Amino acid sequence: MVAPQPFFRPRGTPFSVLHRIRALIELGHTVDLVTYPFGESPDLPGLRIFRSRRPRIVRDVPIGPSFAKLLLDAPLFRTASALAAHIAYDLLHTHEEAGMLGARLARTAALPHLYDMHSSLPQQFANFGKFNWSPVVWAFRRLERYTLDGADGVIAICPELGAYLGTLGYGGPVAVIENTLDFDPPAVCDADIRALRDRLGLGDGPAVVYTGTLEAYQGLGMLVAAAPAVLERMPDARFVLVGGTTDQIAQLREECRAADVAHGFVFVPAVAPTEVFQYLRMADVLVTTRSKGTNTPLKIYQYLRAGRPIVATAIRSHTQVLDDTTAALVPPTADGVADGILSVLADPPRARRLADAAALVAVKRYGKDRYLETLAAVLAQVRDAAARRSAT
Repeated sequence: MVAPQPFFRPRGTPFSVLHRIRALIELGHTVDLVTYPFGESPDLPGLRIFRSRRPRIVRDVPIGPSFAKLLLDAPLFRTASALAAHIAYDLLHTHEEAGMLGARLARTAALPHLYDMHSSLPQQFANFGKFNWSPVVWAFRRLERYTLDGADGVIAICPELGAYLGTLGYGGPVAVIENTLDFDPPAVCDADIRALRDRLGLGDGPAVVYTGTLEAYQGLGMLVAAAPAVLERMPDARFVLVGGTTDQIAQLREECRAADVAHGFVFVPAVAPTEVFQYLRMADVLVTTRSKGTNTPLKIYQYLRAGRPIVATAIRSHTQVLDDTTAALVPPTADGVADGILSVLADPPRARRLADAAALVAVKRYGKDRYLETLAAVLAQVRDAAARRSAT
């Protein structure tokens, strides 16, 4: 498996990589992971991690497209190629831009190639507002086509990506496997929640909780802009934002001060994955405020499993998983977010209905058995497709 990510760090794609590895091990496989020289190394029987060399000028890797990733990918690809030349693997599993390597390496090493598609690479430039220039987008469209032509099967992390593959004319096996495998969340009792609220200084007012990165595309400026209306009606409410870097937190604090709502916000730097569930269960409302995009964020599946009422902006990133029975879907505006939060907090029976429906969907639609069955099926399809390719 080749993952051009800092593994492991608690953010979207590394979580997905971790879930895939855990599932593969449970299905009886062993995994050699080639990844960046950053991140923690989880202790999983059946997993070996090979870290590529770090260019001296690269100190870290940010989320999204960057020059750092370009510099890191070259030694990553060399490391993966060297391993494939010396070890008899039975499958090559690539993530994100490593699919380009996979398209070539699968042929030279005669390996079946499974491409894990977390997003459309050309679309990332628009979403992140980086390198969104016509020649760059054109080049990556060609590279995306090259990757798909060299894949014996594709995993898409949300239905929208699965549909997008159809528009590109990809005709091989496709499996939609969402970014979720947290099937055994830690138990959280009332005493744990009380202790956490006391530690954060929340008092007895409602807690509006967000977890995840603080990147611009998460729309958290919209949440800050919604806060005055919420705090005017419910002065004891507190917005708890869990995640982000020191600089991102400082920037959002400044936005809160400018909006005169700093007293209503509590910022918690990124916590260990095992701790996130406590914050989710503590929430009176869980919020997600993306303003654009089509890929479903990992947090949505965690929110569903937490069994707490959700307020989400009504964009495709959210609506391919959530509907009006499982969340309060609101316009992607500050007024829409404020109205959604207030309407849920003011109507406890509705909040309970939304929470119960969300928890039921988490079990029925995104349960462990379905995840493992889908992954096992696509692995078999990839092997068959590769065998047919070799025969021709």
